[in-house]
Amino acid sequence: MLAIQAVRTGGPEVLEAVDLPVPSPGPGQILVRHQAVGLNFIDTYHRSGLYPMKMPVVLGLEAAGVVEAPGEGVTRFKAGDRVAYNGTLGAYAEAAVVPADRAVKVPDAVSLETAAAVLLKGMTAEFLVRRCHKVEPGQTVLIHAAAGGVGSILVQWAKALGATVIATVGSQAKAALARDHGADHVILYGEEDVAARVAEITGGQGVAVVYDGVGKDTFEASLKSLGRRGMLATFGNASGAAPAIAPLELGTKSLFLTRPRLFDYIATTTELDESAAALFAVLASGAVKIEIGQTFPLAEARAAHEALEGRRTTGATLLVP
Repeated sequence: MLAIQAVRTGGPEVLEAVDLPVPSPGPGQILVRHQAVGLNFIDTYHRSGLYPMKMPVVLGLEAAGVVEAPGEGVTRFKAGDRVAYNGTLGAYAEAAVVPADRAVKVPDAVSLETAAAVLLKGMTAEFLVRRCHKVEPGQTVLIHAAAGGVGSILVQWAKALGATVIATVGSQAKAALARDHGADHVILYGEEDVAARVAEITGGQGVAVVYDGVGKDTFEASLKSLGRRGMLATFGNASGAAPAIAPLELGTKSLFLTRPRLFDYIATTTELDESAAALFAVLASGAVKIEIGQTFPLAEARAAHEALEGRRTTGATLLVP
């Protein structure tokens, strides 16, 4: 089967197509034949070495497809079931073996392409707005990279929860997308002082929470944009890792700072199922719509990484085996 390996740490050029044998599921595992593979920024962190791992490695944490064979003892799924998963390396391939207790069934109302495009990003949005900081009606929130995969879901979900949404984007085209998703105010972070604009919009009160997947470039503005007892959830490093900070700096307004990871919020199968159910429900309601902005053949994963890191993507990106 075709698979894409990072043969060493580095830029997109380290991705190589290889021919690997189709794996067999062991006890408690399922073999999934992929129909679509999700592309996520964390894939670039694995490739670059920001999140170290042994090389060579087949990248990818998210895919959707059909169960080809369940392993011994698996009762959660049967052959032919439509499933999706995230959190198990090896998705950049035509098929993969994954633990049965880390996959979820995809309801008939959701396409496998949508499931592959949304599961990791959508469950990230779910834990951020429902559990990391529970967004309440009437709150004002700041969402960076609002036209991206996670950002576009966060904007829609926060609006559905009754929040006023301030979105930051990098271009006028992405500003239009953020507005289409329901953002009440849009800031072009390359052209405007984000914290000053947030202060203007909020009458100097600041926001209840900042959802920051950008990292280094937005960290300072994120802290300055918070209101009293506000929370900064810095959950990504699109521009590089956020800088170190002394705890005393949070004392100016009794701020909260967290660096949350999805996998700590779906650590058990019960949490995984509940997160997926909440995501699929908000999709079914129409409150959140998923835009698959672009697709690449699996063999062109390098070009997909170049587009993602060059901020030339909008919405979700799929690799198609």
